[in-house]
Amino acid sequence: MAQKNEGTSTPRGARQHYPEDRFDRIPRSGRVGAHRITARPRYVWQYLVAALLGFALLTTVGIAIVSGLGNIGKFTGDRPATTSNAPSTPDAVLDPTATVAVLNGTEIPNLAAALDQLITQQQWGTILFSGSAAASDVQISAVFYSDSADESAAAGLAAELGGISTYQTEEYQQYGARLIVLLGADYAGPGLDEAQALTGGSAPAEEVQIDPETGYQIDPTTGQLIDPATGWLIDPDTGWPVDPETGAPVDPATLPAE
Repeated sequence: MAQKNEGTSTPRGARQHYPEDRFDRIPRSGRVGAHRITARPRYVWQYLVAALLGFALLTTVGIAIVSGLGNIGKFTGDRPATTSNAPSTPDAVLDPTATVAVLNGTEIPNLAAALDQLITQQQWGTILFSGSAAASDVQISAVFYSDSADESAAAGLAAELGGISTYQTEEYQQYGARLIVLLGADYAGPGLDEAQALTGGSAPAEEVQIDPETGYQIDPTTGQLIDPATGWLIDPDTGWPVDPETGAPVDPATLPAE
């Protein structure tokens, strides 16, 4: 005898209910069907060429900009200035009243004496002193001045002496002259023939040396000063003239007036 199933049975065709799981929570979308992306070929070389072209273009533009800026500065610098604060070179003007000291820095005898006479005759200046320089191996001839106001007079005298150079210095103030002519080995101006004529082919005559501080003549043998009133040598200790007969210094106040 067939057994009868107890309980209720599900009618065929009826919808069954199951517990909700993760597959029941599907996000809604408007896409329908299967969608697959078609793989595209990658052209790496195209990107590489584009990068190289961009780099070359930027480099060219940068060089052009730098060159343009450099040319702007160059053109600006080449333009003549409308105004200039640079001091102009003074005109060479001879001043016959300018006191002059001539120093012979060469081994040519009588060169300072010859130039002394020439400057006086031509009225290029007023000779205050002429003689040998401290050294006889001077190479460059020049006219020196200490006051800027004498620059034109120095240039004028330098032009007459063959176009020698001029310099401003305080070095020769002990001579008390406005212009100092220093003759060197390069001197080729006037006075050379006159110096040779003064020498006359004989033994070189010693140039008269004057002490720049006192204006007294210096004895070439002893180096002592010569008293202009008596012609005697001056004792360096007392400053009195030395009697050549006794060799003793004599008080100038006791000497008879000439």
